[in-house]
Amino acid sequence: MTRISRRALATRASKLALQAAVGVGGAMATRGATATAHAAPPAPTSCQKQATAPVKTGFEKLRDANYAPLKGHKVGVIANVASVDAALRSIVDCLHDAPSVQLHAVFGPEHGFRGSMREGFSEPETQDPQTGCTVYDIYAKSGDALKSILKKSGITLLMFDVQDTGSRFYTYIWTLFDCMAACAQLGLPLLVLDRPNPISGTDASGPVLDPALSSFVGRAPIALRHGMTVAELARLFNAAFMPALAGKAATLDVVRMEGWQRSMFFEDTGLTWCPPSPNMPSALTALVYPGTCLFEGTSFSVGRGTTMPFLYLGSAGVDGRIWAEQAAAAGCAGAAFRDVWFTPQVDPFKNTLLHGLHCAVMDRTVFDPVATGMTLLSTGRRLAGPAFWRGNGKTFDQLCGSRKIRPLLDHGADATALAATWQADLDRFRALRHTHLLY
Repeated sequence: MTRISRRALATRASKLALQAAVGVGGAMATRGATATAHAAPPAPTSCQKQATAPVKTGFEKLRDANYAPLKGHKVGVIANVASVDAALRSIVDCLHDAPSVQLHAVFGPEHGFRGSMREGFSEPETQDPQTGCTVYDIYAKSGDALKSILKKSGITLLMFDVQDTGSRFYTYIWTLFDCMAACAQLGLPLLVLDRPNPISGTDASGPVLDPALSSFVGRAPIALRHGMTVAELARLFNAAFMPALAGKAATLDVVRMEGWQRSMFFEDTGLTWCPPSPNMPSALTALVYPGTCLFEGTSFSVGRGTTMPFLYLGSAGVDGRIWAEQAAAAGCAGAAFRDVWFTPQVDPFKNTLLHGLHCAVMDRTVFDPVATGMTLLSTGRRLAGPAFWRGNGKTFDQLCGSRKIRPLLDHGADATALAATWQADLDRFRALRHTHLLY
């Protein structure tokens, strides 16, 4: 093959890749909330890994397009340690090294850009030694404080590329929400690069947030397990909430993934799991998290400071053997339980021997983390008595998104009775959610 023919083929391949990425025969960027939802493929019939082609993230698709949407912009990016390409290289380094990209600033969410801080904390403003860019702390920032940071940075386009876990109370999606409101008011375009929902995206479940309980673990009324990707959430946020919150919708573009299907769990994607936060070491942790994180509002440990966060639950005053037996007797589909002793290495249970249970996922295709979590709350509350709740119960109510659940648990309600309290709200959310799906 001659040199000219190779060059011609390379040029043609590049053009075809760019066309495929930016919208000829399948749009890369879907502006606003206009895309048509696709029917979900059938769920896999076993918990074995499916034989699928690797998924390309939104970042990979953006790079395939030679970063075309970034041309002419001073780019700022919200990123953390899980914001990597398929070879596990930080997207910030990739953007910095791309001749066509003007990377101007980096913004760190909870735990910081480097992920060095524990829950509820972030890294201070600093300079990234690799790129020379200023890294701004935007954790829990909103309103005028956030707008001031974005203006100070000098960017002309903000990009979001952070791995979510599929649960309403995981704070990265609310950093996106707050930044979207700020961008709308500042006239700053926002580009969201999509990544997989690691616990699949076939459906939503659990209580829908009561707006009266709005906080940084839930800004807007979405379901506890929302069943959406970050790009789909961005579209929903922009259409349903931004006009009232910010006065208008943001100028939003999203970059879709290639190859992702709603039935996929993270293990099916061909991607490598990089913990997006210190206590999210695996995709299995993300799967149980919608249910077991609710124990953060109780006097029980959720296993932080152990090798099994959110899979181990326990207390110094509970018989884990009895609890595991009662949980198993309740019949949680796809789950099994055993009693465990464990000693966390971080506060508030540092160096305290606890007895509790291990929540093991036996079949992820039928496992329901919210129903399982409610069963564990119900059985745990009966064993622990009134001392079960942390403080006055406000933390639990905010995590749960409802003030109805805690009193019912105090009166011995089971998971079925609890689910009945949120079903009508969930049905309404499912209808709203469906209009913003991309896959």
